[in-house]
Amino acid sequence: MTAMIAIEYGNLKDEWKVSDAILKADGSSIYLQVGEQVTLEDLLYGLMLRSGNDAAVEIAVHVGGDEAHFVEMMNEKAKALGMNNTLFRNPSGLDEADGGNISSAYDMALLMRYAMQDETFARITSSKYYDMGTERWQNKNKLLFSYDKTTGGKTGYTKHAGRTLITTASADNLDSIVVTLGFSNDFAFHREKHEAQFQKYHSYMLLKKGTYHLQGYTFTIPKTLSIVLSNEEEHDLRVHTQLREDTLIITVEKDGQKQTYEYQGVKDKKERSGWFS
Repeated sequence: MTAMIAIEYGNLKDEWKVSDAILKADGSSIYLQVGEQVTLEDLLYGLMLRSGNDAAVEIAVHVGGDEAHFVEMMNEKAKALGMNNTLFRNPSGLDEADGGNISSAYDMALLMRYAMQDETFARITSSKYYDMGTERWQNKNKLLFSYDKTTGGKTGYTKHAGRTLITTASADNLDSIVVTLGFSNDFAFHREKHEAQFQKYHSYMLLKKGTYHLQGYTFTIPKTLSIVLSNEEEHDLRVHTQLREDTLIITVEKDGQKQTYEYQGVKDKKERSGWFS
């Protein structure tokens, strides 16, 4: 959440000198020095790859003005995402001083699903290494080095929570998220669960990413529209396509639940004939 608030409200190219706020940071660190010149991008890599608590504090002060306001921003975002069992008290995750941040595996999965839709976050969390000056940081997520379907994740540990881990993996247009809290054999377990999901489900493509011409309008589909189906169950799947003036509306009904997708068209300079290309 600290990374996402920084990405959404900060500027990656911001450059400044580290404040003395880092002096109160405990636990894992990227060993920032007061007065050292840094960028927000540097700190995000230190935060996500090396769990730098000093980076978390410095990010909060820079982006939020102070830690208290930054934590308010974190809790507002959690509420907006439907993370109903989550309360943030600090940007680092440490729980010794203030009781720490409280959440559930489900809420962490909601957050990770949201975060992975952001290109910057996805790039950072999937990076095996990052060079900060003369130092090279290696990602603590071991699955990035041992399981080629891994697309990201975050390790964690506190005295109260124990070992915590979130990982993401992708295969055949399917994305999988696994979360464990207070569990020691986590990397092997995560790999096993990702594989189980890829065996259990498949992705059914409804509309491929691309440009389509329809009734005098051009529609750009930025991302392939697909739906996840279980290999073990029968599904009642219905798809309804409608053109309402300059809006392409696709309604997907799966097992009685509806989801609607709308795409805005741009009027062609030349009238075109035909249906989808």
